[in-house]
This record gives sequence, C-alpha cells and structure tokens, in this order.
Amino acid sequence: MAIVAKIPKDLTKVKNKVMFNLTKRQLICFGTAAVIGLPIYFLTKDYIGTTNAATIMISMMVPAFLFAMYEKNGQPLEQLLLNIIRQKFLRPKIRVYETKNIYETEIRMGGGESFAGSERNKGKPAKKSKSK
Repeated sequence: MAIVAKIPKDLTKVKNKVMFNLTKRQLICFGTAAVIGLPIYFLTKDYIGTTNAATIMISMMVPAFLFAMYEKNGQPLEQLLLNIIRQKFLRPKIRVYETKNIYETEIRMGGGESFAGSERNKGKPAKKSKSK
C-alpha cells in the first residue's frame, strides 16, 4: 500500500512546529498569556469572585492570544498594526502628486525656443506668422 503525504505548493507557508504542534512564536505568546493571566486570577478571585476574576483574566490574556494566532496575508498582527499606524497617523493624509514639466522649466529659464527651432523641426522651414 502506498503512503500518501501532502506536499504544499508554497514552501514559504510551512511553519516549523516546536512542541505540542505549536510554533515557537505561539509558545512564547501563550506562555506570556499564562504568566499574565493566572496570577491575576488567583490574586483577585477572593476579592471579586471567581466569575469576575475569570473575566478579567480572559480580557488580559486575549491580546497575547491574538498576537499568537492572528495572521492576515502572511503578516502577523504586530506588522498589521504597524502598517495601520503608519497609514493613519504617520503618513500625510493628502499625498500630492507632482510632476516636473521639463518644457515649462526651459521656457522660464529663457533657453526655450519656439518649436520651429527645436530638434523636432530641424531642416524644415519655420512657419512665418502673418502680421499686419
């Protein structure tokens, strides 16, 4: 009987699993969440009750879970947030599109000639304007 193995077409999307079928990044983020959330729960459950303590613990752990698991278009959450901050706050709201008109600068500097004397019309007689 043949053994069938799936081989992904794009090898850049393959992530190395370290332990418990999780990547190193996920292990670090889950560990950070546990270090933050568990002490909060055990220190506050006697004072505000287990339900409220669990709610606070979960609300403190959710950001670490999001950093561990959320990914869009191959970018982790911190890169997405950095891109949003750059776009909304650091870059100018209105980006001005400017071009340099080389013909306009030649005329202003006095070096511009009429089209009759330009490179385009060399060898052709210049058209004379009718004046009275």
